[in-house]
Amino acid sequence: MANGEIFAARAYPFRITPLRAALFVFVVALATIAGAWIFQFAGYLPCELCLKQRWAYYTGVPFALIVTLAAWKGPRGAAGFGLVLLALLFFASSAFGTYHAGVEWAFWPGPTDCTGSLDKAGSMSDFMSQLNTVKVVRCDAVAIRILGLSLAGWNGVISLVMAGIAAIGATRALRD
Repeated sequence: MANGEIFAARAYPFRITPLRAALFVFVVALATIAGAWIFQFAGYLPCELCLKQRWAYYTGVPFALIVTLAAWKGPRGAAGFGLVLLALLFFASSAFGTYHAGVEWAFWPGPTDCTGSLDKAGSMSDFMSQLNTVKVVRCDAVAIRILGLSLAGWNGVISLVMAGIAAIGATRALRD
């Protein structure tokens, strides 16, 4: 952390610095994907779109850690560029979460494929018994709503906030 950034952090405790932005994205993204895993462990199985929404987190969490280290000890240009990439990644994640929430609210049609696994059946009776036991998770069915939003809707909101914070941090890193 540069001396100017230390002074700015003390004088303006809520100012978004590149370091704070990168650390915020890392912590919130990690907590969000951990929450998704906890809900899955609790029995709220993800649909195909839910699983695809996680890709941004699988990429973003380790990358945000790298950007945090760059903002702390590395060149500001590298931190700024990394924050731009994080902003773009989580803006796309927000758009995808909003799309999925729109599918759940029936604003537009979703994909025709769903999550579910069928093993190769040896006979027609085996196939029919598999159909009776396989649980297919539909992309247009909400498993749980929290404060009126589905998990896809919350992904849209959380990702948009992370994208905004990363964009502010990027402008500060590249401007200062």
